[in-house]
Amino acid sequence: MNEHVLVMLPHPDDESFGVAGLIAQSRKRGIPVTYACGTLGEMGRNMGSPTYANRETLPELRKQELINACKEMDVTDLRMLGLRDKTLEFEDDEYLADVMESIIDEVKPTLIVTFYPGHGVHPDHDATGEAVIRALYRKKKEDRPVTYCMAITKNREEVLGNADIVIDITDVADIKLNALRAHRTQTEGMLRELEQKLKNKEPVVQKWFDEEIFWTYQWND
Repeated sequence: MNEHVLVMLPHPDDESFGVAGLIAQSRKRGIPVTYACGTLGEMGRNMGSPTYANRETLPELRKQELINACKEMDVTDLRMLGLRDKTLEFEDDEYLADVMESIIDEVKPTLIVTFYPGHGVHPDHDATGEAVIRALYRKKKEDRPVTYCMAITKNREEVLGNADIVIDITDVADIKLNALRAHRTQTEGMLRELEQKLKNKEPVVQKWFDEEIFWTYQWND
């Protein structure tokens, strides 16, 4: 089977923070990557630094930022699902799973990347991960693609154990940084401080650009 990566996350910039390295490496190897982004992050609080966006202009700005980030990562198949930011936890569970399943069935991925349910911190993160897993449980176990999950809770290792997937992304760290830069409204202020820390080789910050970690979802049936 030909490889195909499907990234399923709720917000523009989720992909750049968590999986840009894996995406960039996949594209360098010629592996197709589809990014299904649930919302435009239109309810985000960051309006640029200094402020230049407002509640009315933010959705279109974040849409263009997402397109720009995908160009940096060489993602040519971007799906904007049009869901409403900060409301995914209130959507009907089966409806959200239907949305995810339709994309999975079309793309036929060999690898899916999403949030680990219960370990996404943000309700939209958890709702998206839960919908993806719910959609995959509808399929026979042997028909489910490998599923890598991001977990960002403080007790993730305590609950899930250590991440079983650790990817060295140093060869594409520049692409990850450029993808983050593309999300200007959300990252510009943070990146000024972060890039200075990178120059100083501060270990905690450097690790962001050295590796990406994931937990392979373990099916219970």
